[in-house]
Amino acid sequence: MPIYAYKCASCGHAKDVLQKVSDPVLTDCPACGKASFQKQLTAAGFQLKGSGWYETDFKGGSCAAPAASEGGACAACPAAGATASAAS
Repeated sequence: MPIYAYKCASCGHAKDVLQKVSDPVLTDCPACGKASFQKQLTAAGFQLKGSGWYETDFKGGSCAAPAASEGGACAACPAAGATASAAS
């Protein structure tokens, strides 16, 4: 479930709320009780970490992107030895 940031236009009270996407938008401020609670626009809160495969992973070396018929790596790649030994 996403976390939404809300802020009251009347008193300035701010709060982060864990809500389902299908939940209705909150309008009443929990601090002052006025119907001026508004959802704020915030930056995404995630990071991409770890190793993975991407087309640029093979640039800068002598290898092109591996072809399936080559067993996953070309002979000049460091991964070629690991691929060949794993297949044995």
